[in-house]
Amino acid sequence: MATSHALLLAHGSGGGIESNYGPIREALASGGRRRVVGFDLPGTGGAPRATRPLELDALADGLVAAADAAGVERFAVCGYSLGTTVAIRTAIRHPERVTSLVLTAPFAYADHALRQASLLWRDLAAGGQRELVARLLVPLVFSPAMLDPMTPEVVEGVVRLTGESIPPGTPEHADLVARADIREDLAAVTVPTLVISTTEDRLVAPALHQAVAAGIPGARLTELATGHAPFAENPAVWGKLIDTFLSEQEG
Repeated sequence: MATSHALLLAHGSGGGIESNYGPIREALASGGRRRVVGFDLPGTGGAPRATRPLELDALADGLVAAADAAGVERFAVCGYSLGTTVAIRTAIRHPERVTSLVLTAPFAYADHALRQASLLWRDLAAGGQRELVARLLVPLVFSPAMLDPMTPEVVEGVVRLTGESIPPGTPEHADLVARADIREDLAAVTVPTLVISTTEDRLVAPALHQAVAAGIPGARLTELATGHAPFAENPAVWGKLIDTFLSEQEG
């Protein structure tokens, strides 16, 4: 089957395209019908680390540059966590290029809980405290339903693996989480939008997801019963939700 549609991916803070989307990449490609292009934030994957604070406008333009490099003219954008702010800003800055949005665990700004966690995340990562970053994030990112059945030894293994996977650009990513504010962008989004609320999320509260859905005209809100990491807790359902919505928009 020939590829006739395109999807750009924007990942979350301290993550990457492979870690956040790897488990659903095949579902997103929809049997080869959809071309999938990833955009790594600075300091993740093969992207060099930023030498100054990250700005959403530059990241949105970088995402479009990734589309240009791939020879893609028009595309849907799938954003996860911090990547949702990049996705929304891309739709605002480049409305002629974006056909639809899928936003998982989104926020338009950091509430007090998310901001304080992000500032601590930033400072620990900047100091090279990988284990402490992991001990902060594991109970916030994974739902009780996933963590509670684990033995203490298994949880320690999760902490170790989380610490080992932290990319160099994490301090800049977490700093942007604390600063980003796209509340004024929401009403200007004109493309079909799906908001996926991870209902057991203890990092980005579901109320923040719901506020994004309420602020975007005509946005559809659906729920996924996972913590902040649907790629780890229920990738099959997550991928299906995204593919089904995009297939509807693609006709």
